Amino acid sequence: MSPSIPSVRPFKVLGVQQIAIGGTDKQRLQKLWVDMLGLEVTGTFRSERENVDEDICAIGSGPFKVEVDLMQPLDPEKKPAVHTTPLNHVGLWIDDLTAAVDWLTAQGVRFAPGGIRRGAAGFDITFLHPRASDEFPIAGEGVLIELVQAPPEVVSAFARLSASPV
Repeated sequence: MSPSIPSVRPFKVLGVQQIAIGGTDKQRLQKLWVDMLGLEVTGTFRSERENVDEDICAIGSGPFKVEVDLMQPLDPEKKPAVHTTPLNHVGLWIDDLTAAVDWLTAQGVRFAPGGIRRGAAGFDITFLHPRASDEFPIAGEGVLIELVQAPPEVVSAFARLSASPV
């Protein structure tokens, strides 16, 4: 850890919460992820503001379930362009999202506009910006990263997992 960064981080990254995949036609994405690989569609989300029509799929179950979001733009000419980067973003479970945002901001991490808000799956979320700026020199280096507030059962499951002998 860099000498300028405090050694006590007030939050933990628990695990992968989601992987979001974008394309111009989510039916084509479903052909692979649902029809061929057997993921289950567990929900849908549509947002004009976020220019997205997505199917929420799942790998695994319980607190270790990982979402695979299959996304297409409502309008391919508008932003955000959820289809221009096929691996749109990676979501990480965070045990204390507010503490994470406060601490990371103080360290110079750049967040995307929008702040903490309710996400498609019903959890509070925020995004790390893919590009740094002069004011915030730390960012995703081209990757959009979603931080997701883990519900209590996920926090406790990961705590049990990390406490068990390997």
